[in-house]
Amino acid sequence: MKELQKCEICPHRCKVNREIGNIGRCRCDNKIKIALASIHKFEEPCISGKYGSGTVFFSNCNLSCIYCQNYEISQLGKGKEISIEKLAEIFLSLQDKNVNNINLVTPTMYAYQLIEAIKLAKRSGLKIPIIYNTNGYENVETIRALKGYVDVYLPDLKYYSNNLDKKYSNVNNYFEIATRAIKEMYEQVGNAIFDINGIIQKGVIIRHLVLPNHLQNSKHILRWIKENMPDDIYVSIMAQYFPTYKAKQEKDINRKLTQKEYKEIENYLYTLELQNGYIQELGEHEEEYVPNWDI
Repeated sequence: MKELQKCEICPHRCKVNREIGNIGRCRCDNKIKIALASIHKFEEPCISGKYGSGTVFFSNCNLSCIYCQNYEISQLGKGKEISIEKLAEIFLSLQDKNVNNINLVTPTMYAYQLIEAIKLAKRSGLKIPIIYNTNGYENVETIRALKGYVDVYLPDLKYYSNNLDKKYSNVNNYFEIATRAIKEMYEQVGNAIFDINGIIQKGVIIRHLVLPNHLQNSKHILRWIKENMPDDIYVSIMAQYFPTYKAKQEKDINRKLTQKEYKEIENYLYTLELQNGYIQELGEHEEEYVPNWDI
């Protein structure tokens, strides 16, 4: 696959020849690696619905988030290698279980292989929407290549400050890169469209995870969305942060959100009068929702 021969699929632009098995910054070579394919019922209501989302969790990542809840697969690489053909079969198998969609989690590094898998699956009867569930650190060119293959974009918008992106995810210019990509996503698929059961069929939902002690970061993100995206954009504010992996050594984020912190963000959200979206309830047992990567 020519896109892997001098890889510039993500903003790192490593130019590594993954086609012959060399490994890029994302820790990927020429093989697709997945950790789990399952029915997931803990996404936004318009994604999971009654029957769940057909979720494929990909191994490895082009970010190095020290608080990643899926660090065993994203950072440590737990998972199994599969072919493009096998991935297409997995899509069809999930569809046979009556899921609402195919939800590709951390797909960036495999974007061009995914295009081929989607082509194969559609030729064999795949009809449900494809969701591209991404950390937001994307090249615009890669998003353009996905046109016609992805129905719903579910990007994170993590950081406004370039200090935080380096400190917590070991990347530079996250905000500039992610916002350009998100604008391209919206340009491509438009705002959210739902079926009669309220399940999303097409569009963009921007996710933002609130970090403890970094409320100003969240306010800047929400303000940017209000001022730079169409009025009908969907936003999902997440409260599920808990300290895991290397975050346990960082005093600023070595705890969960407090009720007071989350209420402040919730109140700020209302002052912005963003029309559409979801606010996750602040829970107590977020750790229990992390999948078991050994099954």
